[in-house]
Amino acid sequence: MTIENLNAVVISTGEGFLSGILIGWALKKAIKIFAVIIGLFLAGLAYLQYKQIASINWDRLEKASEGVVGTLVNATKMSDTDGLSTITELVMPNFGIPFTGSVAAGFTIGFMKG
Repeated sequence: MTIENLNAVVISTGEGFLSGILIGWALKKAIKIFAVIIGLFLAGLAYLQYKQIASINWDRLEKASEGVVGTLVNATKMSDTDGLSTITELVMPNFGIPFTGSVAAGFTIGFMKG
């Protein structure tokens, strides 16, 4: 292994780690903001029902939300036809193990600290 190859691996690993931290941190912040908005919306509906301004059918709302969550879960599933996932096929040949490993480690740290 030459110095040029070592430099490329070190730079790739460092960039992957930092980008993973930023992606994990930003994703956690976005999830928190989305959860607060949904929580405030539901709290507003409960308040309107408490003041008898609106009548909320909570069972129907629950069934509608289950449908949305089910659709999101099905949309995020990845096909695994030949034993390798789509992400592995796309990432591994292009970036290599050091980059993907550092992105995963950075993402985990960023998501935990975000």
